[in-house]
Amino acid sequence: MAPRGPLPINEGPPQVGLWGEGKQTVPRQAVREQVLDTKEPGVRTAMSVEPRQGRLHIFMPPVESAAEYVELISAVEDTCIKTKLPVLIEGYTPPYDHRLRQVKVTPDPGVIEVNTNPASNWRDLVHDTTQLYEEARQCRLATEKFMLDGRHTGTGGGNHIVMGAATPADSPFLRRPDLLRSLVLFWLNHPSLSYLFSGTFIGPTSQAPRVDETRPDAVYELEIACNQLDNHHLEDRYIPWLTDRLFRNLLVDITGNTHRAEFCIDKLYSPDSATGRLGLLEMRAFEMPPHARMSLTQQLLLRSLVSHFWRSPYKQTPIRWGTRLHDQFLLPAFVERDFRDVLRAIPYAIDPAWFAPHFEFRFPVYGTVSYDGIELELRQGIEPWYVLGEEPAAGGTSRAVDSSVERLQVRVRNFTGERYIVTCNNRRLPLTSTATHGEYVCGVRYRAWQPPRCLHPTIPVHTPLRFDIIDTSTQMSLGGCVYHVGHPGGRSHEVSPVNANEAQARRAARF
Repeated sequence: MAPRGPLPINEGPPQVGLWGEGKQTVPRQAVREQVLDTKEPGVRTAMSVEPRQGRLHIFMPPVESAAEYVELISAVEDTCIKTKLPVLIEGYTPPYDHRLRQVKVTPDPGVIEVNTNPASNWRDLVHDTTQLYEEARQCRLATEKFMLDGRHTGTGGGNHIVMGAATPADSPFLRRPDLLRSLVLFWLNHPSLSYLFSGTFIGPTSQAPRVDETRPDAVYELEIACNQLDNHHLEDRYIPWLTDRLFRNLLVDITGNTHRAEFCIDKLYSPDSATGRLGLLEMRAFEMPPHARMSLTQQLLLRSLVSHFWRSPYKQTPIRWGTRLHDQFLLPAFVERDFRDVLRAIPYAIDPAWFAPHFEFRFPVYGTVSYDGIELELRQGIEPWYVLGEEPAAGGTSRAVDSSVERLQVRVRNFTGERYIVTCNNRRLPLTSTATHGEYVCGVRYRAWQPPRCLHPTIPVHTPLRFDIIDTSTQMSLGGCVYHVGHPGGRSHEVSPVNANEAQARRAARF
């Protein structure tokens, strides 16, 4: 939180360059001697230079401040200019300092994680996002993938959005703790925000569970914490630690992990270390979209909500959804209806059509048929993958997830519920009327395949799914369709689709 002056700058040879801390200006050469040539006894740090595989590697030592790190980098740059010899920098990273702008590229299992530098305005945000997608494309890296059956999904690495400020003291979530309360309560009352932009793996044991997906009494305890904000007269005092103290033990997963949560505040004002007091809020329930404009639309939505709740705090009572949370909002029809309410609550001109690609990406259509004017549509739904019990594995224990159960949505239009019914594998579907006259929806959960480890291993595979529209007056089927989770001819694909055209062909063959 302390005010800091500019960092050292490298404007030429060492005897010319200057650096400043506050109002004091010292020649950079003098600072280098002070940093490197200390006469104190004991163990000293050193910078290691090593030729390796035809290249010169510079191993940076740990330093006390970012100013000292920049000073060492400047010395390396000056030496490279004199010797005309390129080097590779490795070793310790600089201490955290909000004056340093950096892009982090980290290898993760199956993906390459890129942490971009903060953007202070919309123009910079658009430039950074589009440039990142373009650079990845030129490196033959994709922000999407296709599964064996042709399903179009994200990379699985997430697209977490972090919000804060240039300095921790300026973070809106520390200056106004009620802003975090508004976001959490708004997300609880609008589950579409949790499921529309999320990845394949959701639910209480996922990487970003909702608050009401963890403990049964989590919403009750959250209400108590939200009420405590009104008891501290925050308009008269600045209490940066209050947000962390109130919400730290509530915004967690079922094991108490503060990082694996939909609203991650372990870098907001954590008492653990200085790197945990950055005033940052990480939104983890966002999957990587395939296009830069889809990512920018998500970021625009979050910026709009923060701006709106800064002016008008959200204080509605959280809804206890209970079993309706997964029964309804894992189906696209209820997500779409709830998301329209979200956009109506924001006093900005946000066109719902901007999010049409997100719905088609998250809930793709399997196929549509029409008989006697009655239209039957099958669309992908969401199914949580639950973590199974521990089992011994090489070097320790492992916990698998049950991905054998899937869910789809059946939607019928121009339908008369008194005369017609829809069946799936000879079972009548409990259709529910929507806000549109003559339109009904229903969710179907089914076992898609039989893994060696799963919940209820005695339940067999239900596919293929055969749907029929039956006229109850004649006891005859008007027509129907069949959905397969694999190739209908029994063909087993060994490799993933090479492009979107092959993936679409695989999807079309299954309906």
